Amino acid sequence: MAINLKDDIKPISYIKTNAADMMKYVNEKKNSIIITQHGEAKAVLIDIESYQTMQNAFNLLKMIQLSEKDIMSGHFKESDTVFNELHKRLNMEK
Repeated sequence: MAINLKDDIKPISYIKTNAADMMKYVNEKKNSIIITQHGEAKAVLIDIESYQTMQNAFNLLKMIQLSEKDIMSGHFKESDTVFNELHKRLNMEK
């Protein structure tokens, strides 16, 4: 979602006096609010659902990064090998 410069950037003093309204805004609009202090961006207020989605995406990216590292160091099996092993295991269990 695009940032709305008028509504999505607020000084910390405004956040302090309007905290409930700001919480309502981020939860209803799903827009994060950039909080400034002394004219500089210092923090972001974000709704919990968007935060969880972001954390899930970061975790997925971390798994991809670890997988790429394993591939580069040779710690992997070809997909045909893995599927053949799975088929053998499944046939043994029957």
